[in-house]
Formats: sequence, structure tokens, C-alpha cells
Amino acid sequence: MEECIFCRIANGGIPTPFVHEDDEAVAFRDLQPQAPVHLLVVPRRHVASLNDARDEALLGRLLAVARRAAAKAGLEQYRVVINTGAEAGQSVFHLHLHVLGGRAMAWPPG
Repeated sequence: MEECIFCRIANGGIPTPFVHEDDEAVAFRDLQPQAPVHLLVVPRRHVASLNDARDEALLGRLLAVARRAAAKAGLEQYRVVINTGAEAGQSVFHLHLHVLGGRAMAWPPG
């Protein structure tokens, strides 16, 4: 999807410093952080949401990238969140994982 901002970031159309990148996914800092460390993990190919994800290997890969990106950012404890749908807080309709850390997290979220 050419208009999708995460597609453009993941494929180099918008210059963004990556915390991690490989052939399938990238991780970068969120521009509107909700924690001292807030990373986004984004697949390079467009998948609108978790509900649209059919490639289980890609889903596992995204979690592995989240772990690697957290380590590169110096996090040993962190939260991984996937918002699915507008009512759940998804504002960019390209599957992405939020990696949040650097402070104690409250429960329940939301």
C-alpha cells in the first residue's frame, strides 16, 4: 500500500532511524511515546491488523524482533501491545507491535 505510512517507513520511503531491521520487519522509536522507551515493530509487507494476519511465521518473527529491539534499547523488562481495530486504539491500519518500557507499568491497561 503506497499511502500507508508504516509501509513507507518500513520500505525506506520516509527516512527513519531503525533500532532493528531485517528482511521482514523493522523497529523504530514512536514519535508520540507513551513510556520512556516506546518502540514500534512493523512488518515490511502490508498487513492491516492482527485480524488480517494469516502468516503465523511472520507473527512469531514480529515477537522475536520485539525481543531483539527491546534488548538493543536496553530494556530487560517491557510490555508488548497489539491494538486491533479503532475501538482498541489502532490508529494506523498496518499491523504493528508497541514495545513499552523504562518505567513500571500499571494493570489493567486502558
